[in-house]
Amino acid sequence: MPQQPPKIYVDADACPVKDEAIKVAERHGLVVTFVSNGGLRPSRDPMIRNVVVPKSADAADDWIVENARENDIVITADIPLAARTVALGAHVIGMTGKPFTTESIGMAVAMRDLKQHLRETGESKGYNAGFTPRDRSAFLSALDQAVRRALRTAEG
Repeated sequence: MPQQPPKIYVDADACPVKDEAIKVAERHGLVVTFVSNGGLRPSRDPMIRNVVVPKSADAADDWIVENARENDIVITADIPLAARTVALGAHVIGMTGKPFTTESIGMAVAMRDLKQHLRETGESKGYNAGFTPRDRSAFLSALDQAVRRALRTAEG
């Protein structure tokens, strides 16, 4: 029995791949929902939804976790959100195209915690690498693959 088509949820605060998410969603006829504390451009497209949440620390994350379902696609650079949505059975992709899976999320959480500790102790300045065209391309490819997997699963 076919399931509902997957939806795409984007943790949209400081997200560099919004246009790419729209492009892939349009190609596959999927709804994409951008969740943010504000600053989203309105769209007349009924397949693009914007959700503005209160400006509290985890409001966007909490909204996504409450609304995403198994086989949906979640786009985020936030490791704790990735862990929470992987646990739901969602397909989770980072902004650089890195997939977060049940096999990889534990290491991602551990590395995040280690880096945070190093920043807090002054051992690391915490600089992040710039977002490159290669990252954008890897993201597009990973998102397209995740959407195809989710669509196959939804078809039964």
